[in-house]
Amino acid sequence: MTAASATAAPRATSSHRKAVGWWLIVIALMIAGMVVVGGLTRLTGSGLSITQWQPVSGVIPPLNAHDWAVEFAHYKQIPQYRLENAGMSLEQFKGIFWWEWTHRLLGRLIGLVFLLPFLYFVWRGAIGRRDIPRMVVLFALGGLQGFVGWWMVESGLETRVSVSQYRLAIHLGVALILFVAIVWTAFEYLRPKFADATTSPLARWAKGFAGLVYIQMLLGALVAGLHAGLIYNTWPSMDGRAFPEAPFFSQPWWINFFENPGLVQFDHRVGAYLVALSALTLWIAGRKMHGMARASGNAVVAIMALQIALGITTLLLQAPIVLSALHQFTALALLTAALWHAYELSGARAVQSPARA
Repeated sequence: MTAASATAAPRATSSHRKAVGWWLIVIALMIAGMVVVGGLTRLTGSGLSITQWQPVSGVIPPLNAHDWAVEFAHYKQIPQYRLENAGMSLEQFKGIFWWEWTHRLLGRLIGLVFLLPFLYFVWRGAIGRRDIPRMVVLFALGGLQGFVGWWMVESGLETRVSVSQYRLAIHLGVALILFVAIVWTAFEYLRPKFADATTSPLARWAKGFAGLVYIQMLLGALVAGLHAGLIYNTWPSMDGRAFPEAPFFSQPWWINFFENPGLVQFDHRVGAYLVALSALTLWIAGRKMHGMARASGNAVVAIMALQIALGITTLLLQAPIVLSALHQFTALALLTAALWHAYELSGARAVQSPARA
């Protein structure tokens, strides 16, 4: 071995690329877990229990009676305590505190689990120079998500008893953009496209479907932000109506689509119907696919059916916490399946069965 070859940067092998891909899948799973815990934090009314943003020192929870008393005193100063939780005991406060602390801790852990392996993979040459800027952007987007999360919490500390539904949707939206980017990058490492890869005409429609699922999840955030799942708990009608009662009571009229709980729930219902129809249409149009493209299409339809069933059941039972969390997790699974299907259609070697072409 020459001195030049001994000092040359290591080249990424197939196993190295797969290791990077699976590392990114782990990150995506952690983000999914954080989204679900965030939903539970919202459902349990815990999101405002920590009233300060301390990115570093905040990792250490209260360790003694004095620390807990100080933290509880901060909480007593905000409207949520005075108007909704006055008289709450310290033990009850601890119950909501741990939800929010766990949510923030997950965010910090994701940062570490991303940064340290990233540096190792760069050193080993598993991540090439061309991909380093993309990884840096992903890491920065994760940091932005932390800032957006605090911006959301701030909306509930002065005059409101809960966070703004708009900021809640933006917070989820940024998390989902990060999730989508990481999952797609993971696919590129785990299933690199062949030189002779062809793109199915359905690839653009599959990407559009993934975008539709994304929008539907943001509508779900508005439902959660307004507690709109606690009204009109019948299906397919809305308490015997096709449309919510007095849908446009606020001015300007268009603001009702974002601030009228009944209309927001109606929007989410319509979004679900559009997602179901689009999934079925995409699946029928791709019935001649084979291999992984066919498998990903089947996964989209199966998860979509499960998600519709969960959504209806959650509504009928007035949004119990467990079902609501499962509904949100399944939404993430549907988004993942939609991304997988779009990826397979955009880079499979042969996406149409020769026997049926």
